[in-house]
Amino acid sequence: MIEYNFCPKCGNAILLNNEPPYCTQCDIAYYRNAKPCASVLPIKDGKVLLAKRGRDPYKGAYDIIGGFMEADELPEAAALREAKEETGLDMKIVTLLGIYNDRYGEGGDYTLNLHYIAVIVGGEMQAMDDVAELE
Repeated sequence: MIEYNFCPKCGNAILLNNEPPYCTQCDIAYYRNAKPCASVLPIKDGKVLLAKRGRDPYKGAYDIIGGFMEADELPEAAALREAKEETGLDMKIVTLLGIYNDRYGEGGDYTLNLHYIAVIVGGEMQAMDDVAELE
């Protein structure tokens, strides 16, 4: 999690012993918010398709297909974009599975994760982006 000592806006010191920390010059608060993420659990031949991580955190571990949302992106669009970037597959969301909190690695940023059940509707499957294998 990024901790600021100085305000990214004006460069002045941030009062860190306050919750939330805030800038002593422009009085802007710096909240420690969770980063939104979206993912899909695609059903392929009656099984869930998983990705093996190609980089840290947790390189080599199996993971759900997905990632961080862009600032102006809806969760469903982010999940489908991440699926295409990581698998080469086009998918259709069936339903929202659930919303969960997590952390991005040991001591990393907090995340708010929206997981969707999806079906594969096209494309050619190949591990891409930060994915080493698809299984």
